[in-house]
Amino acid sequence: QLVESGGGSVQAGGSLRLSCQALRFFIDSYCIGWFRQAPGKQREGVAAISTEDDTTYYAGSVQGRFTIAYDNAKNTIYLRMNDLRQADTAVYYCAATTSEWWYRLIPNVYNIWGQGTQVTVS
Repeated sequence: QLVESGGGSVQAGGSLRLSCQALRFFIDSYCIGWFRQAPGKQREGVAAISTEDDTTYYAGSVQGRFTIAYDNAKNTIYLRMNDLRQADTAVYYCAATTSEWWYRLIPNVYNIWGQGTQVTVS
């Protein structure tokens, strides 16, 4: 189980940090991704990280603005979002997988999901 927090409303150009705490499993055995889904749109991958070697991947639309990180001691993954834009408005989800295809940021590759947290940029 994954539990997200940290969403909210922010003006364009602002920042937010999302958190995702893993319950009942340890993130050091998984690759973790952040996804988002805006109204009327498909869920899309935003960023992912391998806790094995710290390799990261980002969608082109967030490259240079978003940073994914984790804290093994807290069993928590973070998504730091800077220079937020209206186009970033969505429900954000974290997800976990052991698949070798984790870096493709494809939702079907991930099998453990959180409930989502709303991010609204005005």
